[in-house]
Amino acid sequence: MISRDIIKETFGELVSIDSPSLKEKDMKNHIKAMFLKLGIELEEDASASITGSNSGNLYGYIRGNGNPPILLSAHMDTVMPGLGKKAVFHKNGKITSDGTTVLGADDVSGITAIYAALCLLRSRFAKHRDVELLFTTGEELYCKGAKAFDYRRVKSRNAVVLDLSGRIGDAAYAAPTILSIEAKIHGKSAHAGFCPEEGIHAIKACCEAVACLPQGHIDDVTTANIGLITGGDGINIVPRECVVKGEVRSLYHERAQAAAEQYRQIFMECTQKYCAELQWNQQLDIQAYETSRNSQVIRDYETACKHMHVTPNFVKSFGGSDNNVFAQNGIEGIVIATSMNNVHGFGEYANVDEIVKVSEILTEMLV
Repeated sequence: MISRDIIKETFGELVSIDSPSLKEKDMKNHIKAMFLKLGIELEEDASASITGSNSGNLYGYIRGNGNPPILLSAHMDTVMPGLGKKAVFHKNGKITSDGTTVLGADDVSGITAIYAALCLLRSRFAKHRDVELLFTTGEELYCKGAKAFDYRRVKSRNAVVLDLSGRIGDAAYAAPTILSIEAKIHGKSAHAGFCPEEGIHAIKACCEAVACLPQGHIDDVTTANIGLITGGDGINIVPRECVVKGEVRSLYHERAQAAAEQYRQIFMECTQKYCAELQWNQQLDIQAYETSRNSQVIRDYETACKHMHVTPNFVKSFGGSDNNVFAQNGIEGIVIATSMNNVHGFGEYANVDEIVKVSEILTEMLV
């Protein structure tokens, strides 16, 4: 049985380590030492030179009984404000921060669950399948670390990523493409009092375009949003430039591309109408995947949940994770709930008993 004390001790130690995105060095060192106590050696890769982090990803291979290996993964970074985090353990098992930072359960709960499961297997000298571990950097920045990892090292064709909010038993088998979009409208400045007609009003062209854009749910699997608008040089100057930034998400890659193209066309029409110029920038942050409901990893997870008296629930998520990157590298995976709730805010919380249950499910999947 998984020890609650191990969960509390491990979670508390990890939370106390400052590990904002691309500053994961201290977390990496702690995790490496922690697993070494179990006789598990983790190796840092060379991805830091690509990501700009002060740490590489951590990878390890644990030999078991020779059965097909499985990849377990969690990320080492946390969102801000996350400096000086402290875990507060409540009598009912709930874990919160002290209210001045995020808790960091995203993704400390995932790391803790993996560690506790392997602690149990090692203490029992239990036979288990081969296991690969990957702890990544920069996940909160559209999976920077995962993108920079060398997947020629990975032998597993199945993965369990511990990085989902929700009820224990929830598992995401699909996630969206996310496209970042930027429209720069170039007009012409002029004095707004003496000769406004000599200017080309970039903000006006921009606003007309934004007013025409579909926002929110474009269809049942696609969303789009304009989140930032900047422009202008002064209240008495016809604005020569306006910059608009947003994103498009869809569970189907082609629909995300189509929605972004619709946005581009609307911006183009409005800029041409006012004789302005459009500079369009578009970036693929992560690409959609959908793991087959008949895949081995889903069957294994379903069986493990039932053995632990947990009802499995398979969902499609509108949030990305490292699993998006794994899928692009031929690895079928799911993202499971690990007791992280209200993430990315001061109200984030976890629960000791829920993390225990996740660790037990993982143990069942490994034996």
